[in-house]
Amino acid sequence: MKPSALYSGLMTELLIELLGSPAKDDIPVGALIVDQNLKIISKAFNIRVKNNDPTGHAEIEVMRLAGSKLNTWRLDEYTMIVTLEPCLMCTGAILQARLKRVVFGAYEQKSGSLVSRPYLQVTSWPEIIPGVMEEECSSLIKNWFAEKRISRYDG
Repeated sequence: MKPSALYSGLMTELLIELLGSPAKDDIPVGALIVDQNLKIISKAFNIRVKNNDPTGHAEIEVMRLAGSKLNTWRLDEYTMIVTLEPCLMCTGAILQARLKRVVFGAYEQKSGSLVSRPYLQVTSWPEIIPGVMEEECSSLIKNWFAEKRISRYDG
């Protein structure tokens, strides 16, 4: 089985939850931390606007929840699944948490720093599985931005 197929069911779960939620002010990004058996340890979504917190990215929140639940900051046996390629801030936190693997859906050409713009020079990266359900993840975000532009003009 291809690695992307292994994680597509969990990515679908995130997308369904994001699509089913009412339109929000935050960019629709969701993340999971799973163990080696793909059991969900934690789930989170962007809450920057809701909490007026610039660090309220789904990736940061899901690691905080996992660390609290597991009573450790080291997540070296766990995998993060996220709908959008992590930014530089989130990549730094991923490296600090020592995640074993990061699976993401849509590439983020402007600020994604795992694959699109790898700014960091580090010797030990987690395994990266990019582009899982890329089209679906990308469409979700593109549609959200399109709706925001339309609603801005509908006033």
